[in-house]
Amino acid sequence: MSIAKKLLEEGKGIYRLAPTWVPRAFCRPGKRIKLHPDDYYVFGLERGGVDERWFASTTWAENGPGTPEDEGLSYIVSADGSERILLRDAVDELKGEVIGEELWNKYHKWPMFSKFFDNAGPLPHHIHHRDEHAKRVGADGKPEMYFFPSQCNNHGGEFPFTFFGLNPETTKEEMKEVLMNFAKGDNKLLDLSRAYKITLDTGWDVPPGVLHAPASLCTYEPQFASDVYAMYQSVLYGGHCVPEDLLWKNCPEEEKGNFDYLMDVIDWEANVDPEFHKNRFMAPKVIWENEAGCEEWICYKCKEVSAKRLTIYPKQSITVKDQAAYGIILLQGRGTMGVWELETPTLIRYGELTHDEYFVTEATAKEGVVITNMSETEPIVMLKHFAENPELICE
Repeated sequence: MSIAKKLLEEGKGIYRLAPTWVPRAFCRPGKRIKLHPDDYYVFGLERGGVDERWFASTTWAENGPGTPEDEGLSYIVSADGSERILLRDAVDELKGEVIGEELWNKYHKWPMFSKFFDNAGPLPHHIHHRDEHAKRVGADGKPEMYFFPSQCNNHGGEFPFTFFGLNPETTKEEMKEVLMNFAKGDNKLLDLSRAYKITLDTGWDVPPGVLHAPASLCTYEPQFASDVYAMYQSVLYGGHCVPEDLLWKNCPEEEKGNFDYLMDVIDWEANVDPEFHKNRFMAPKVIWENEAGCEEWICYKCKEVSAKRLTIYPKQSITVKDQAAYGIILLQGRGTMGVWELETPTLIRYGELTHDEYFVTEATAKEGVVITNMSETEPIVMLKHFAENPELICE
């Protein structure tokens, strides 16, 4: 029996996942993702600090030369921690038995992942490519969504505001001039945009082609299985400079130096939408609620990727059914989920295992998962990330 099959049977259709930590050379850790303070630079100063934890990932983190071949990839681990296999390899072997036949036949992979992104300061105004541009460098376009869990945000960092898109009156000539000024100092891209104050426990939809400069909060980000991006802002709030090579990241070699190509990457109408807030902001929407708990859609404006928040009240047990495979990350509480323990860690050393992250196969999700809250005082709160989910009605 293969390891993938053995661990599937051990978990009764639920895989236990090990924490996946990702450094970024251009970021500074916000230190809200429960990694031990001594381990934020465990990969070395040249690789940067750890400010991301990836969930249910079969996607390699594109971190430049020297990046390990498994960076960003989730490992399935056995109950005793002695055996492990990449989630990617398990999906490749068992296919629809893990993610569902329809999803496998369409994508031939698990087509999403989620993450905690945890930066001390704001990110540069940047963009994720649409399919037509991503495919030129052998990648897929990247829709993503944001949600800001209160459990992960005891402080808001240095700049708890996110810039989205461009002012409706912005002209293409103004935007192109900003890009051409990238290497001259502050290209003043933020002068053409608007910032929104971030409210905890709400979210935003960010389609590919839309410029965004994320706030300095710990952000839950369900997204399509791709790591394409380009940085369009040259100097950050606080004076941090962005290397010019990131302006041309994921740009075909023959287009480097072509600012018209960078302009073409932008979905212009989506960026200058005068009703951007109305069309992209997401407040939680209750799916069901009873004496045992409640479940809400938190990311629901993208058909390729979505997410729910599930709350189980103290001393309650409930069977939860879904129509698609999903990954989970526990935010709060302790109890059981099927045959597994659920336990929210306080502090995690690099390399340690936890009981806060799992992957539920499609058949098990449809059959139903029994979740029991063992606490007399504290709710269980978990986030559930899906690829395409037939329950979802996009707005």
